[in-house]
Amino acid sequence: MILEFSTYPIGSGESLSEAVADVVDIVEQSGLPHQTHAMGTVVEGEWDELMDLVKQCHFALRKKHARVATRIAIDDRAGAKNRLTGKLDSIEKRLGRKIRR
Repeated sequence: MILEFSTYPIGSGESLSEAVADVVDIVEQSGLPHQTHAMGTVVEGEWDELMDLVKQCHFALRKKHARVATRIAIDDRAGAKNRLTGKLDSIEKRLGRKIRR
C-alpha cells in the first residue's frame, strides 16, 4: 500500500518549512520507504504502520500549533509490492525512456 499525505499548521504564518522539516524527520526515522516532494510525502507500508506514522506526524505538529490540517490519499492494490518505485518503472517502460524522478 502507498499513502500520500501532507500535514501542516494553519495560521502560523507564510513559511511552513520548520513544521515540514519536523514531519520529514519523523518520516525518515520511521524506516519506511518514502519520497518527499514539494506538496507532500509518499510512504509505502502496511495499513497500521502508515496510519500510525500519519498520526505521529499530525500530533507532533499539534504539540506546537493550535490548528493542523492533514490530507491523506491511499493506493491499496492487492498483492502489490515496491509500488513507490514500481509505478515509475512501469511508466518508463511504456515511454521507452527514463523520466525525471
